[in-house]
Amino acid sequence: MISKPTPTECFVYITLPGQTTPVTAARFELTADRRGIATGRLVYGRTYLARADAVPIDPIELKLSDRTYETTGMKGIFGALRDASPDYWGRRVIERHVGAAQLNEMDYLLHSPDDRAGALGFGLNQQPPAPKRDFNKTLQLARLQEAADAIVAKEDVQNDADAAQIEELMLVGTSMGGARPKAVVEDEEGLWIAKFNRNDDKWNSARAEHAMLVLARACGITTAESKVVRVGDRDVLMVKRFDRERTDAGYLRARMLSGLTLLRAEEGHDTRDRWSYVLLAENLRRVSAVPRADAAELFRRMCFNALISNTDDHPRNHALMAMNVDWKLSPAYDLTPTPHVSEERRDLAMICGDAGRYANAENIVSQSLRFLLEKGEAKKIVADMEEKVRDTWDEVARREGLSEQDCHTISRAFVYAGFRYPMGGAAAPVV
Repeated sequence: MISKPTPTECFVYITLPGQTTPVTAARFELTADRRGIATGRLVYGRTYLARADAVPIDPIELKLSDRTYETTGMKGIFGALRDASPDYWGRRVIERHVGAAQLNEMDYLLHSPDDRAGALGFGLNQQPPAPKRDFNKTLQLARLQEAADAIVAKEDVQNDADAAQIEELMLVGTSMGGARPKAVVEDEEGLWIAKFNRNDDKWNSARAEHAMLVLARACGITTAESKVVRVGDRDVLMVKRFDRERTDAGYLRARMLSGLTLLRAEEGHDTRDRWSYVLLAENLRRVSAVPRADAAELFRRMCFNALISNTDDHPRNHALMAMNVDWKLSPAYDLTPTPHVSEERRDLAMICGDAGRYANAENIVSQSLRFLLEKGEAKKIVADMEEKVRDTWDEVARREGLSEQDCHTISRAFVYAGFRYPMGGAAAPVV
């Protein structure tokens, strides 16, 4: 149980390109006024700014400078720091571990594991701790599945000598990926995110997501590497971490920014009008080393999400990464089909054209120029991908181990009728 007051400031560490050990980059302060409005302040250290190899935490919002940056958005947390903070699942694990249900944002930063997504870390000491390289192994997957089930069910892990250790293992999670139970594991190939099925899943989510990653690659989309392993009578999805690169000295770490941060948006409804593929494409061009290629790639992902009814395509499920100095769109991840009932209209999580979030072919191509694509080129991408998804999704799903029943259950997700309905007057302003 947390007994000490939560600190109001911490140091921000960063692992620089080509390095495997972190350095201190900045100091972050989080305070609240009498009304409870939180304000975050960040200032880079003079020693860090003097480094020839220093890189910004955020190339837009937190450029290298001796100024003090300040924000009152997102409970006082800068977007780049929020991206390094645990997600929904990670927060549940931390709350369980420390024995507290009500933590503030600084608590989550300080209690999350060092090996979070991206290249940032946080601590109370000016000098960063030595990096920990004691990762979960794939042979521990069964116990990790057990712990994940217990956390989902809000039950205690089996009370034996290993219980405390297993709960500790679950802390080695990730801020990348959402609400599904997961842990980070290591094998001879490197680091993987292990994503566990839930007992209440309506279909085999592990094999369905893996199949969608395979299908996306067949559609010309760059995705995270994945595989499914069998643990007892359960399947576990293994997604290769693309923000890590193994070396003899340890792991290189890529800096990461979510689409949410790039859009300067929040997860609540107040900035939902900024949840936009169109805006994301334009903001990508501000920082990407390959803006034309990244804009076209984002267009393909938008189209693919519409064709498989992936309505979990919110901005945190898109990311920008930099393994070296240059930034580029990360591989695609979290591609999941959703078999909606409606055959007339389905909406994506983000605006994709003149008619807002409408997952419709005409709408998708309506703003193609802002993805640096001529309309004819965009129409061909959509038509080719539509044919590929319609003709092969079932074959791919069965080949990757989905049962006949599961294929039937998710079948309504693919190329729904409304995808080709004429929009008519169904238009909404595009931000």
